[in-house]
Amino acid sequence: MKITYKGDYSLKIVLDLALHYNQGLVTIHELAKRADIPIKFLEQVLLELKQGGFVDSKRGINGGYFLAKPPKEIKLGDVVRFIEGPIEPLPCANPEVIYKGCADIYKCVFKDIWRRVTHSISEIIDDVTFEDLCEKVTEQKKAMVYQI
Repeated sequence: MKITYKGDYSLKIVLDLALHYNQGLVTIHELAKRADIPIKFLEQVLLELKQGGFVDSKRGINGGYFLAKPPKEIKLGDVVRFIEGPIEPLPCANPEVIYKGCADIYKCVFKDIWRRVTHSISEIIDDVTFEDLCEKVTEQKKAMVYQI
């Protein structure tokens, strides 16, 4: 599995919107500034996230972006798979698909390893919601506050 810049930005955008969930709409300029993303690229990413049902928007002078559903209902794995595609390192690692693109598939010693890798990645990214990530951000902010 490889996360591209688009994938990284997508995750940051969803996290930013999760951190500001129920606080009103977030403008594209606010998102661009907070996530340090060029607006043109941000527009493309937001469009994809909107198509995936993760983000929605309201047009107009008071418009902006918001999460289409609560952060607790959006899993890290859902966003990663939508933006980046399958997480399997090789097509034969998908246990739900009968792969016939390799002559060695039935005697390959690597297939089971790649399936275990895929399973481990899935267990991790499918167990983390954006609500969990928001809690982590809050904990980290608290840990950084100290008194003299």
